[in-house]
Amino acid sequence: MLLPVIRFYITTGRHKKILFLLPFVLSLMPIMETWRYLPFAESGAFENMATDEALLRHAGTAPAIPTLRFFGWDPPAVSLGYFQDAMKEVNLSYCREHGIDVVRRPTGGKAVFHDCEVTYSLVAGENHPLFPRGILGTYQVISSAILKALSKLGVEAEMTADGRSRAPDGLAAFCFSVPSRYELLVEGRKICGSAQTRSRGVFLQHGSILVDFDPVRTAAVLLSPGESVEQKIREMERAVTSLRGHLKEKISPLGLTRVLLEGFEEVFHVRIMPGELTPEERTMKERLLREKYTLEKWNIEGQGPG
Repeated sequence: MLLPVIRFYITTGRHKKILFLLPFVLSLMPIMETWRYLPFAESGAFENMATDEALLRHAGTAPAIPTLRFFGWDPPAVSLGYFQDAMKEVNLSYCREHGIDVVRRPTGGKAVFHDCEVTYSLVAGENHPLFPRGILGTYQVISSAILKALSKLGVEAEMTADGRSRAPDGLAAFCFSVPSRYELLVEGRKICGSAQTRSRGVFLQHGSILVDFDPVRTAAVLLSPGESVEQKIREMERAVTSLRGHLKEKISPLGLTRVLLEGFEEVFHVRIMPGELTPEERTMKERLLREKYTLEKWNIEGQGPG
């Protein structure tokens, strides 16, 4: 009975009235299906984004179950939002000198410095019954799963209800400068930032969960004319936090991944089983690496293949 009711509210444009109830409603539902999970791995920035886009593109060509993956970045990297100006917002010379890759995401949003974190990625159909059709509704239910995982670790996070406010001038290019709706805060500071894109009836949402945070290195990779590095560092320390400051014991990326999987399974009432890329997805990923994600034309200039 629950799914038809949810679908009615979504299709009649009344879903905003029940968004706050969705995590509770989902928790009452029986286990309905199995999702695919791609086990945690650390890869370079170009491969990470090529994999995410390959999953999105392939899911748009054939029916597919939701795919969840968690990954790390080796070496550290800066990822840009789809529409950002790399030359104006990232210190490219610093990145080159310090071996930091720069990649442009297929999603929007602002720049992220990926280092000590676990990144999640979820690909599913827009019409999948466990996800509201709107972007905000999808943000909310996914954040609920991450919130559940953090609570298992003893971290008291809260989900923002308000929209994005204006970021300090020095952090205008930085994803973690201010929270968007349904993103997660701990003691008023952002701990997880996400972005989403949709194509051919499928959505891709990915985001960073900070295990540790280095405001000095992060400030060095971002450009902010008219503001000193010291100012940027102070503003980041006020706006951003990480698990390191809220856990009694250090947690590994694999340990965090295990807890996140439990959070997603409990909130969505699904089984999440390990899998791997299909041959078609692997071929798509390799093509995107060659023709897009290893090219400055895309990563720096923002011009796609062709």
